[in-house]
Amino acid sequence: MMGTFASLFKNKEIRNKIFFTLAMLLIYRIGSAIPVPGVDATKLAAQIADNSILSMMNLLGGGAFERLSVFALGVTPYITASIIIQLLSMDVIPALTEMAKSGQTGRQEMEKVTRYTAVILAFIQSYSMVYGFDRSYQILESNTVASYMFTAVILTAGTQFLCWIGDRISMKGIGNGLSILIFAGIVSNMPANFVQVYNIMVAGSSQGAVFSGVLKFVLYCLLFLLIIVGVVIMQLAERRVPIQYTNAGGKMANQGNHTYLPFKINSASVIPVIFASSIMMAPQIILSFTNASAYQKVANVLSMQKPLGLVIYAVLTYLFTFFYTDLQVDPEKVAENLSKSGAYIPGIRPGKETKTYLKKVLNRITVLGATALTLIAVIPYLLPMISKSLPAQVSLGGTGIIIVVGVAMETVSQLKGQLTQKQYRGFLNF
Repeated sequence: MMGTFASLFKNKEIRNKIFFTLAMLLIYRIGSAIPVPGVDATKLAAQIADNSILSMMNLLGGGAFERLSVFALGVTPYITASIIIQLLSMDVIPALTEMAKSGQTGRQEMEKVTRYTAVILAFIQSYSMVYGFDRSYQILESNTVASYMFTAVILTAGTQFLCWIGDRISMKGIGNGLSILIFAGIVSNMPANFVQVYNIMVAGSSQGAVFSGVLKFVLYCLLFLLIIVGVVIMQLAERRVPIQYTNAGGKMANQGNHTYLPFKINSASVIPVIFASSIMMAPQIILSFTNASAYQKVANVLSMQKPLGLVIYAVLTYLFTFFYTDLQVDPEKVAENLSKSGAYIPGIRPGKETKTYLKKVLNRITVLGATALTLIAVIPYLLPMISKSLPAQVSLGGTGIIIVVGVAMETVSQLKGQLTQKQYRGFLNF
């Protein structure tokens, strides 16, 4: 592992990508510390600690939300817009469906629609959020419509700038830009979360209960370790479908060679967890700033610290795993590519039968992947419900660690792939 990272830094192109990514993350962290002018962030920070949904938003934003910084909304509006557009493109709006089937050009058009939708959602969310917070906690120096508009425009611009940073990282840096930003936000907040849990479990215990508090904190750290191991196993697990190639004469060209088509058990990675969290947060965010009584009712139903809300969260995570896997892997296209390259699955006819077989294999392994991901996502929320002595920060930390480990593994995998590609290119261009 150390040799791999040493090779990465010896490679000038990849080294530049790493430094570029770090520079973009530095800009992100600086922006996260700059509050919106005219806002008293101390009043807001006191309220976030007592609100699970606001704590989740603060977690994904790396602490920017509690300061109401220019990046307070993070990339959540873009994620929500992406979910909406993807759902509408599934034979709901014909124009979007046509874009989804039009290859690279269609995907670019869908990306434009997603960005415009994200702008609208960001402005609506920021305006309603600022209005609601000011009415409830008096966080603005001036409570005029102009002040609300000014603050909403700044927050919307901050979200769009973050999306631009994410695009730059994807194009000139390493990994998926938006995932890297979420990763950086969570990691930056993790030390504070550990300190907070330690203070609750150990420092806040009575003199006679210090030992039990230390034991609970150790178990809390072990829980994190188990989640990391579970995510790693799930990310690496794959189903290998054997394939054979034929030569020009129609005979097998790779007798004795072991060639296979790898399908990840969880092709959706950690995206379903982010999607499910966003869907759970959206109605609560809107109602918390518009209708206090309705918000309390919905918050009780959707609270992931209660059985019904946790069940809804688990179902959403499970369904989104299938949904995003379907977007990531197209059995029909895989079957078509196999046929074009003269490859086939032993015992399966090329064409329609191959497509049907691949779809069946993908559905079966996705059941396993979705179940594993849902269990890993639910366990941190389930433990505080079973043991009342565990703080709610355990659940928030569990969600964060799932996202962090998944994004880290994907990024390292991409780095290794780029390094291998560079080595082959150098070998061929000697």
